[in-house]
Amino acid sequence: MKLLFFSLPLAYALNIVSSNDDGWAESNVRALHSALTGAGHTVVLSAPAENKSGSGSKDEDPTALTDPCQYNSCPAGSPATGYNESSPELNYVNSYPVTSMNYGIDTLAPKFFNGAPDLAVSGPNVGANLGISVFFSGTVGAATAAVKAGVPALAFSGRSGSPTAWNETTPESSTFYADLATNFTSRVVANGAPYLPDGTWLNVNFPKFEDGCNSVGDVKFVLTRIFTAVPLVSGDDVETCGSDRLPTETKVVLSGCYASVSVGQSSDKRDANAKVQGEVLERLGGLECLE
Repeated sequence: MKLLFFSLPLAYALNIVSSNDDGWAESNVRALHSALTGAGHTVVLSAPAENKSGSGSKDEDPTALTDPCQYNSCPAGSPATGYNESSPELNYVNSYPVTSMNYGIDTLAPKFFNGAPDLAVSGPNVGANLGISVFFSGTVGAATAAVKAGVPALAFSGRSGSPTAWNETTPESSTFYADLATNFTSRVVANGAPYLPDGTWLNVNFPKFEDGCNSVGDVKFVLTRIFTAVPLVSGDDVETCGSDRLPTETKVVLSGCYASVSVGQSSDKRDANAKVQGEVLERLGGLECLE
């Protein structure tokens, strides 16, 4: 009975707001919605009506559409915000990722959850978000907006794939990344709330989907830095794998079947300090070392 009790958090049903910067009708975000829902979570998608990649933390009031939504997923003249009539948990916002995430937290979460969401997820982005690109990434912008609203957040990105419509055949890479993100989400929340230290978010980049790295079990997660450490400027990182300096996420995801996990500060999108990194490492139960 005791073992069963401690296994329950792994299957804990969360209320999740999902967003991205590639658009609400893109296959990666729809695949993640299906995977999270299949895992027992309640997920509300609140994402841009159009591809808004590279929009960072821009935030503007949504406006009515003058052209059809991405991939003709809603007609010209549609209102500033809307949803799929057969699946009302799938929502678009005709603005930026940050606006979409805020709409999901402020407007949709009370409607669907009767309160705030437990967690926010952003992505998986089509393409990696490594190093300096986090400043421009709408995927990251949405995640940091959630953290500023008091909701723990994960930003997911994958190196493989290309933009694909929701009603086309789902690419294998989309399913792969959705399953990876769902499993990692379970790992983050396994020990119960609070899921992350206050004011932090996780930037998770998945490796290429290819021969030798096409199974969830093949991927090793490594704690990383977003930015290269600057001598005499950057403080020490948490000590792990025999070093007090973490590898950069760029180095890790280019090294094979590894996924990078960086702990970011919502205030400036830079690396969190060693203490906060250590708290995340402990909550995740330890991660792999880069071989």
